Amino acid sequence: MWVVDKYIDYVKEQTIEDPRKSWGKMLLGFQANKVRTKILPKKNLAKGYQKLEAMMMSFVADALCQPDSYVWGNIFSPCELIRCFGLKTLSIECLSCYLSGYHLEDYFIDYAQNTGIAPTLCSYHKTFVGAIDSDAVPVPDYAVTTSLSCDGNLNTFRYLEKKKGVPFTFLDVPYGDDGASVEYLAEQLREFAHELEERFAVRFDEEKLKESLRIENETRKELVEFFRLQSEHYYPGELISHLYMMMGMHLLIGTQEFLDLIRFMNEDIQTYPKFEGKKILWVHLLPFYQESLQKCFNTNQNYQIIASDIILDSAEKLDPERPFHSLARKIIHNIYNGSYSHRASMIGKLCDTLHPDAVIQFCHWGCKQSSGGSILLKEEMQKKGIPMLILDGDGIDKRNSHDGQIKTRLEAFLEMLDVEEETR
Repeated sequence: MWVVDKYIDYVKEQTIEDPRKSWGKMLLGFQANKVRTKILPKKNLAKGYQKLEAMMMSFVADALCQPDSYVWGNIFSPCELIRCFGLKTLSIECLSCYLSGYHLEDYFIDYAQNTGIAPTLCSYHKTFVGAIDSDAVPVPDYAVTTSLSCDGNLNTFRYLEKKKGVPFTFLDVPYGDDGASVEYLAEQLREFAHELEERFAVRFDEEKLKESLRIENETRKELVEFFRLQSEHYYPGELISHLYMMMGMHLLIGTQEFLDLIRFMNEDIQTYPKFEGKKILWVHLLPFYQESLQKCFNTNQNYQIIASDIILDSAEKLDPERPFHSLARKIIHNIYNGSYSHRASMIGKLCDTLHPDAVIQFCHWGCKQSSGGSILLKEEMQKKGIPMLILDGDGIDKRNSHDGQIKTRLEAFLEMLDVEEETR
């Protein structure tokens, strides 16, 4: 749509010219896209993925238009607890993806690096820091982050507190899952709830949290069923559809709205034809902009991503009667917490459930954990006889990804899968 492309170019030009005056224009674009996804959904997508895109566009657009309605977080922040205070959680990683919709990631990354941010910092974080430092994006009243997965979280939120005065809570997640470790994190969550009470003058209602955890249990069960069905049926989606699902599972988990959507998808997918192609389990981040990957996985009946480890990163069944302990156990048992051997083992169990034909791991530039542990996962997949491809690139900064190399390696890998099928 040329009108959309023109507006994206216009917003980028205006932001580079004067970042302080660009926020209203960005919001207008987000709101317009929210309306577009509702009344003019992409025709080539399955109905469930159409609804998912509309839901996530509405969630982000509506929150950003109400500065008092949200707090910043990373994608592993406890949105269930934050929601008890009438607040939404906007992760800085997801917001960076939305900013890249205006093709502004390169400008914000350069801005951050020119102010002294290390080039080795994750590009999602650099995009966000550049957007804040340039005054293109206003700051909220509060933020929260965890130590989970990314070692850049604490430094990024400390920097934002120092530069923009945004106070934040840091949840220190232990590696151990013994009773003392669970209690240690549960106590931090209790203190966090008390801090939210004080800051936002809203009394904490534990019953709300319990109900959210009940819904979350049901949602996770329904999602596992959807992944299973997606290995049996062709359910046309796009690379970005899986990014929206990841956002939903980390920002809307525990809401009736999101549970109803997954239930709809489980019913809807059964009306679609049988899937005869190759089933792919995706590991780590999704470079939704990558042209070669889009060509391969966007509505392709030959190759379908059936699940991603970052979408179902916790299989913990929660006990609503012990909400703080349950949330603590969920966070500690996250697939991204602890050693990479733990993560490789968890992905192996996911393979035992979903039986993918192949695994693709995307090693995001700047993410040391992913790159450093990829060989451990490959060894785990070799034990199970599952072919695995390791791709290097950048989840958001196009300049750090070489589409030609990705295209060559991906095509060779998929061709190998097809040849193996023919020789059986």
